[in-house]
Amino acid sequence: MNMDYRHRLREHFGIKTNDQQYVVALAGNPNVGKSTVFNALTGLRQHTGNWPGKTVDNAQGSYTYENKSFLMIDLPGTYSLLSHSAEEEIARDFICFGKPDATIVVLDATSLERNLNLAFQIMEITDKVVVCVNLIDEAQKKKIEIDFERLEAKLGVPVIPTAARNGVGLKNLQKAVYELVIGSQITKPKQIKYSPQIEEAIDTLLPQIEPLNIAQMINPRWLALRLLDNDSSFIESINRYINLQNAVK
Repeated sequence: MNMDYRHRLREHFGIKTNDQQYVVALAGNPNVGKSTVFNALTGLRQHTGNWPGKTVDNAQGSYTYENKSFLMIDLPGTYSLLSHSAEEEIARDFICFGKPDATIVVLDATSLERNLNLAFQIMEITDKVVVCVNLIDEAQKKKIEIDFERLEAKLGVPVIPTAARNGVGLKNLQKAVYELVIGSQITKPKQIKYSPQIEEAIDTLLPQIEPLNIAQMINPRWLALRLLDNDSSFIESINRYINLQNAVK
């Protein structure tokens, strides 16, 4: 991707960085301890504002790991990326168009089944994903046992157990993100298979989508699904970022 365009994309979201700094998106349902993870990693090296054109908080913070600088973007807590609210639209658009170098998806260890819905949606958009299973201390209190190695094998992305308020697992989380962004960790995210009718429709659309410039910005399969949904909000976003791309050329 054109570097000027990448910078323009990020500036569009109110994010200013440089080529030496990795951008990490932090996503998750409300009440999973996402802000605790953010605060624990970035400390006092953070600032808040609003997302451009929205009355939704935009929190950014930085940290250093292995002499590399990381800018973490705390996305609004959301249960989905299907854009039924301003928060969902922001999270979806930033993961799609903000081009984070990695996305951490924070899950609640006591409610994995419910939380995995968002993780699967994000893994349809990008393969640069690390799953952070937080609140493992609460899960232990409730006698909930999780086979993290098996979960990682099933999801096809790194899975890191944490208890962020106690600092447990955060170094492992930083290491997983570092290995992902430098390319030493290769992921193969599990993709949801839909009904035969939907899969057939996706296969019909893909040959028409893949030659388009937009397919270089967005996972073509994800784009096909949104077109099948007739997601007007997402189509508006696509037009907005295509216009931005054309302005840079």
